Amino acid sequence: MNALHCLRSLAAATVLCTVAVAQPPRHGDSSVELEPSLFVQLPGGKITPGAVQLVWIPEPLEKYCLEKTHEQCASMDFCIRTTTKNVSTCRNLVVDLAHLPAYPRDMRPKRMMSIALIPPTIMKGWEELQDYIARVPKEKLEHFSSTARVKAKVTLTRTPEDDDFRVLEILSVPKL
Repeated sequence: MNALHCLRSLAAATVLCTVAVAQPPRHGDSSVELEPSLFVQLPGGKITPGAVQLVWIPEPLEKYCLEKTHEQCASMDFCIRTTTKNVSTCRNLVVDLAHLPAYPRDMRPKRMMSIALIPPTIMKGWEELQDYIARVPKEKLEHFSSTARVKAKVTLTRTPEDDDFRVLEILSVPKL
């Protein structure tokens, strides 16, 4: 009798776990694998040794972000997307707000996004990225540069509220 009760409990638990795992994504959520070029920077603030920040900038904004800092580029991105352009962030941009292009509705990503990779990281291409970071002059990673980009395989998750991404693999790093 006791063994039968345990088997029934196990079967019920298995069904509940299967239902929980098989839940469909929320309405409006979608994910897709892409291979964008991401900018390489050192994370701001307290730096964990070996940490790397990868930044995905919407294509219309990329040329305006070159030679700018992360903060300057993030401000431009905010001002493109906001409906309240008369805030101090938008009045004090390093470029004229009138010259910044609007993002298309289907833009991937919808906004500037970044992710910090902190060692130890187990990912294909991580060692090559670490080698690149060790050899490149640190000041080159303080501003966005067309020569400090990696090709990566990412998963972009789009929800009705926002976009998010996860780096799956580093496909190539810049040559020095």
